[in-house]
Amino acid sequence: MFLPQLLEKTKNGERLVALTCYDASMARLMATCGIDILLVGDSLGMTVQGHNSTLPVNLTDMVYHTRAVANGAAGRAFILADLNFGSYQASPAQAFASAAQLMAAGANMVKLEGGALFAETVQFLTQRGIPVCAHLGLLPQSVNSTGYRMQAKAETAAQQLQDDALTLQEAGASLLVLEAIPAELADRVTRALTIPTIGIGAGAQCGGQVLVINDLLGLTPTPPRFSKDFLQGQGSLEAAIRAYAEAVRGGQFPGPEHSR
Repeated sequence: MFLPQLLEKTKNGERLVALTCYDASMARLMATCGIDILLVGDSLGMTVQGHNSTLPVNLTDMVYHTRAVANGAAGRAFILADLNFGSYQASPAQAFASAAQLMAAGANMVKLEGGALFAETVQFLTQRGIPVCAHLGLLPQSVNSTGYRMQAKAETAAQQLQDDALTLQEAGASLLVLEAIPAELADRVTRALTIPTIGIGAGAQCGGQVLVINDLLGLTPTPPRFSKDFLQGQGSLEAAIRAYAEAVRGGQFPGPEHSR
């Protein structure tokens, strides 16, 4: 699947369904279940490698897992790969060199964290044929500064986030992940943009939703409030993933209990 096909879904009023994915077998299953976006997230540092943050993940890790996921999906889902910490912050040229490796491994788009500071980088990448997904709100790569908590609760911070979103859209970003922000702000930002938003802990009004697969399967010892164990009551991994996709597309997930 390529970017125009993905965006066509949103133009038709469909909610985008995304899940993190790190290996070929799960990619094959997710594609079979109709998951739109397979996010090869640097969250693998925590879910796969056992670290307490995403910061130890390197570009070699990201390329390896992106290639595995792309092989498993075999063109039946859109592959979004994270630019890991330290692989893009120095300069647009560094970001391009890193992104080029992920694209060669099978990614259809790369994701980077941060606001207007990275507008030049977004423009640099998109002008060179690399689609970009921006990421605002809770930024896991900045956890040492912010901690894992709700962001942009004050109006000043909320307005800054909205301004950053508009700047990144103007720079060429095609998607925007909103993580752990008030649902009202996510709705406001979504309405202000022309590109789709994908929420995680940001309420139900985004243009799509993403979850970490380990949270969806009840494998996280202390799951975040915005997640849901979709395996509970289901008979298989496939049934759990299909239940999640149906709940997102039907507007049943996330519910009020998954938002703040």
